[in-house]
Amino acid sequence: MTANPIPPAEARSLAEGHHGDPFSVLGMHSEGGRLVVRALRPEADAVELLDRKTGRKLADLAPVEGAGGVFAGYVPRRRNRFAYLLRLTRGGEVWTEQDAYAFGPVLGETDEYLLGEGTHGQLWRALGAHVTRHEGVAGVHFAVWAPNAQRVSVVGDFNGWDGRRNVMRRRGATGVHEIFMPGLSDGTVYKYELLDSAGQLLPLKADPVGFGAELPPKTASVVRDLARYDWGDGDWLTARGDLHKTDKPISVYEVHLESWRTVPEDGNRPLNYREHATTLVGYASDMGFTHIELTPISEYPFGGSWGYQPVGMFAPTARFGVPDDFRALVDACHGAGLGLIVDWVPGHFPTDRHGLGRFDGSALYEHADPKEGYHPDWNTLVYNYGRAEVANYLTTNAKFWLEEYHVDGLRVDAVASMLYRDYSRQEGEWVPNIHGGRENLEAISFLQRMNEAVYAAHPGVMTIAEESTAFAGVSAMTCDGGLGFGFKWNMGWMNDTLRYMAEDPVSRKYHHDKMTFGLHYAFSENFVLPLSHDEVVHGKGSLLGKMPGDDWQRFANLRAYYGFMWGHPGKKLMFMGCEFAQAAEWNHDQSLDWHLLQHGPHKGVQNLVRDLNRLYRHTPSLYELDNRAEGFRWIDGGNADMSVFSWVRYGKDGSAPVLVVANFTPVTRPDYRIGVPAPGRWAERLNTDAETYGGSGQVNADGATAEPMAAHGCDHSVVITVPPLATAFFQLAPQ
Repeated sequence: MTANPIPPAEARSLAEGHHGDPFSVLGMHSEGGRLVVRALRPEADAVELLDRKTGRKLADLAPVEGAGGVFAGYVPRRRNRFAYLLRLTRGGEVWTEQDAYAFGPVLGETDEYLLGEGTHGQLWRALGAHVTRHEGVAGVHFAVWAPNAQRVSVVGDFNGWDGRRNVMRRRGATGVHEIFMPGLSDGTVYKYELLDSAGQLLPLKADPVGFGAELPPKTASVVRDLARYDWGDGDWLTARGDLHKTDKPISVYEVHLESWRTVPEDGNRPLNYREHATTLVGYASDMGFTHIELTPISEYPFGGSWGYQPVGMFAPTARFGVPDDFRALVDACHGAGLGLIVDWVPGHFPTDRHGLGRFDGSALYEHADPKEGYHPDWNTLVYNYGRAEVANYLTTNAKFWLEEYHVDGLRVDAVASMLYRDYSRQEGEWVPNIHGGRENLEAISFLQRMNEAVYAAHPGVMTIAEESTAFAGVSAMTCDGGLGFGFKWNMGWMNDTLRYMAEDPVSRKYHHDKMTFGLHYAFSENFVLPLSHDEVVHGKGSLLGKMPGDDWQRFANLRAYYGFMWGHPGKKLMFMGCEFAQAAEWNHDQSLDWHLLQHGPHKGVQNLVRDLNRLYRHTPSLYELDNRAEGFRWIDGGNADMSVFSWVRYGKDGSAPVLVVANFTPVTRPDYRIGVPAPGRWAERLNTDAETYGGSGQVNADGATAEPMAAHGCDHSVVITVPPLATAFFQLAPQ
């Protein structure tokens, strides 16, 4: 009696797509001293077995009755395993291909161990889709974490999107499934098909660790080979650590790539990564910024989210090109002496069917309880930071952008929403922590570990928190109980000062404290002063639109405010368009209004921002002691009636101090006496009322010489003209 090369029940299970361990059946196996080969090829009418080395036919694989698409047969006169090919026939078409089930696993024992405990430091090197050679054959290795799935398949055009054909190998208790697919290469489009624990078919899923994606609105992942780019920024990477310290000048230009500038001659399409590498990089460099910060570029399905609802955490959005194109943008920044920061979103993810939500049929990445796992503000899902594999996924994603794309910093979005379990929730809508409190202890621990991992692997980078509460120690070291960020956005300063600027100058004396209050806590964190995209959207208007008065006063107010900001302790951040006084609220669907630069007042503001950056970068007293109280001294912070503020900025030993005087009324103050901390000549370095900026030209061209006359608690004082709605900078000249 002839042995059956495959049990009928197993054959039917394979044909129906319910077999959970196809590698135990398909491919070549030694059974009873004989070699048997089985294949699942529902697209073929006939299958032949060939010797891969000689190309000689060895056997016909017979179709299995009652299990359409399953073929099986014994190999005559062979006892030892060998490399083989399959020759398939359909109608009059004949082709030869490799069999994925002929190959052993790719992941090793170390990978399996680290994946199992959720501590793999380079997760993206194990999971995702990797172009590689395995057992001497070129192809792509796929691996995905889905511990509760009954089966996982990789699908694409290469198998007719048939989830039965390439069911993956489960790697023990790790929850990881993998398969090597011979013959595939860079550019292959794919998704994962999963059956949940009950055998129910789930929506096709994009790869959580996919390195590329289709151009939205398409949602599949795309195989991208990350090993080919030839970087040219070695010198920059070596030197950048010194540029990111608290005693260095940092002035950031925040950009939404899709709307920064478009190409009218080509249907108003946005610039691509390589075009930005020339145009945007050249512009930011000319404007004197030290860094460009990009709104999130991790792949996102909905353009209106500006990237803040990402699905492809490991994939630069395909809207502007392929991964190597994004690398070219980073490389160009470094070549121009600019750092590149990307906004990073570990706080939540969207509910799109192809995304992470209920990835394997269970609440895998998110919490099962919507009181913990659903974010009401954004209709999104919240990561389960207490699960080791999820925390590892996010931590290694942070490292991925720094290592594979050489980015210089991560601005972490919506940190406050992560820190508090009751964030934007009413009583009864949230779950207290184990101590009954509102702090999200798991998220706090995750942020601490993430910062430790990032700085340990790449000490020259910086992490920046967008954190809007008074949570203590955001930029303190984790060993001291802090979160470990390098810097924190000063949202309080931004809110207070913009409210002040919106007041009519006549009323500002009643709101004087809004401009001074920030100095009570200015040195409690390593602060960045942000004028971000959030201040020019959702009906808030533009920064220029917030300013009161006629056209001249509106521009003068804005120039004075920028001067106040650049003279204030803290690193600087400005959203695109604000540097030339964009008049309309930002619209992410269209280009900035670059034509406004044809008009003098807008050009004047642009000139001012360029000069403020240059003054800032070449004046150590404006940045060296940004986060230390000894770097700042009020001269007169209490002149509410005149709405005049004056203070001195100090640098380290040998840095000449800078006097900053800001007048927020449209009244000129001639012969205004101000105390100064040292005798000598105080040269006017910049005055926002200069004609080149669109001002009235009431400057102190000759500076002022200190007299031995006491004022404002100083032994010496100067007499200057304080221009209307303006900020002026004076620096002690060398003796």
